[in-house]
Amino acid sequence: MELRVQDGRAVLAGRDGVGDGSGGDSGNGEGGNGGEREVDPHSLPLGAGLADALHEWAKVADAVIRSDTPSDGAASALVTRRGRQLAGRLAADMGTPVRYADPVTGELVTVEAPEDLDDPDGSTDPDRLDGLDDELPGDPAEDPAPREPTPWGTGLAVTVIVGAVVTFTVYMLSVGLGETSQWLAVLANVLVVGGISPSVWLARNTPVWRWVAYGVVAGIGVAWLSLLLNNLLG
Repeated sequence: MELRVQDGRAVLAGRDGVGDGSGGDSGNGEGGNGGEREVDPHSLPLGAGLADALHEWAKVADAVIRSDTPSDGAASALVTRRGRQLAGRLAADMGTPVRYADPVTGELVTVEAPEDLDDPDGSTDPDRLDGLDDELPGDPAEDPAPREPTPWGTGLAVTVIVGAVVTFTVYMLSVGLGETSQWLAVLANVLVVGGISPSVWLARNTPVWRWVAYGVVAGIGVAWLSLLLNNLLG
């Protein structure tokens, strides 16, 4: 079974009767033995929320690819890591190795199904899958470290500084372009926000970069509010 991204959606590809245990009656692949078929994750009996998480990841990955983000950039690295995590969860649910096709680099990585996760009755205990995301093949399994306290002081300071810089930049850019054409200013804002949105979305849950993401969002919001008030009062 192979996990890949196709047109902004997660797709599971495999060959009839080979390895994935889903048989020939899943809905696709009527063309004989050995033919490759592709299925939507929603058509498989996956764990709660896994199919939706796969499609959400695929949409973000597709946006990163379309924005020509460097393959060694932070956004690309987050897409790759999230894909490997989901491949691990998928392998655990299906009980079979999953080949993960990295949508950014094109690299194929085989993610093995974790052992000893099934109960005696053959069902998978969701509580025992919680640690899979941090113990993927290729990553050394480590004892869980105690959760560190959230650095509110440092984090908010970073958010304020980044927000101030973004506010000033967006405001001055919009005012400068607005003197030439209001539509040009609007177009510039749309392009800027559209370009950074994938990176900001991926960074929102990263321990350090989330503070930067918060600052970017707040800065853009304050800049737009200032521009709106400036136009109404001016």
